[in-house]
Amino acid sequence: MTAEKTTPAVPRGSHPRHDLAPLLNAPVRLSVVAALAPAQKAEFGFVRDLVEVTDSVLSKQVSALEEAGWVAVDKGRVGRRPRTWLSLTAEGRAVYQRHLAALRAIAEG
Repeated sequence: MTAEKTTPAVPRGSHPRHDLAPLLNAPVRLSVVAALAPAQKAEFGFVRDLVEVTDSVLSKQVSALEEAGWVAVDKGRVGRRPRTWLSLTAEGRAVYQRHLAALRAIAEG
């Protein structure tokens, strides 16, 4: 007869890390969502400069966020110049708030 090791039962999902959004674990994506959080919408170039990335890097990260349904992309013109505006969707805003709350809970122990 062998002795079995038993560990205390821990309910799955009780640690705040379970509320982290894996897509926001990438620093640039988190920075983009954080930049959009306080705004109704922001121009692509403004976000690019704020996050300090190239157009192509921002475009790739925004595409991932848009595919998840967390960022909306609107294209238009100002005068003759094409413009792209970014905004958080309601779902994106909720995911970001939940992610921040989980980070705070983890940091506070």
